[in-house]
Amino acid sequence: MRRLVVPTALLLASTAALSGCGEEPQGSDTDPSQVDSVTAPELGACRVLGPADVTQPSNATRTVDCADPHTAQTFEVGEFPDDLARAEVGDPALGEHAYRECTLSFGEFIGGDESLVMRSVVSWAWFRPSEKAWNEGARWFRCDIVGGSDRSAEFVDLPEDAAEMLDGRVKDHWLVCAEGPTVASNRVPCTEPHAWRAVSTIKVGEPEDDYPGDRLVEVRTRDFCDQSVGALLDYPVSYDFAYTWFHEAEWEVGNRRSVCWAKTER
Repeated sequence: MRRLVVPTALLLASTAALSGCGEEPQGSDTDPSQVDSVTAPELGACRVLGPADVTQPSNATRTVDCADPHTAQTFEVGEFPDDLARAEVGDPALGEHAYRECTLSFGEFIGGDESLVMRSVVSWAWFRPSEKAWNEGARWFRCDIVGGSDRSAEFVDLPEDAAEMLDGRVKDHWLVCAEGPTVASNRVPCTEPHAWRAVSTIKVGEPEDDYPGDRLVEVRTRDFCDQSVGALLDYPVSYDFAYTWFHEAEWEVGNRRSVCWAKTER
């Protein structure tokens, strides 16, 4: 039996949620009216975003008709509570709040259980107002579903309305695979050539549990994924598996799962 241990990885949502301070470019094809807007964004609006766009803390990319090709759709627009209203624009507490709110709304919006959501090609990113807009009183945040992750070379187009897109029988086009020597390689839909497929997840703790430490989370993940992938493949003499596990930062904002991957021949 061969084992391949992959480095830990962050969810796209976590990366965006914990973005740092300072003004950054606000995406490609920006709409000047959105750049420093104090007014909250439109719920349900669609945009064409790429991986570089979701690494920025703010975004002012022009909206497009959702009937046209698009890679992002706004599924939640919220407002920071009073206890965070006096925070600096780059305060990590804003990211922690938005992460929790977007995570909850994302699961309700997209359909499917938590395990399926983590094994899908889609993920989400959040954006806050620009520093100028924040100083002028803007306190909104925006959550967008996007057709990819931080490991994607490019994003795929979403359906006209992404609501409940993972409800029921899900096609391979929306499930995540990886093309390359490890699962840290380029993430692609499973309809494209790939070497790895995300096949299951493991729950490594309960909501009320304290973080048990990196070593224990990794060992739990490794042992479960070993058995899970072996059972899925009907216990061949030799097989490759991999796993993605997450650190304390993700635990603190609610993630309790790791992902198991199986090596494929496709």
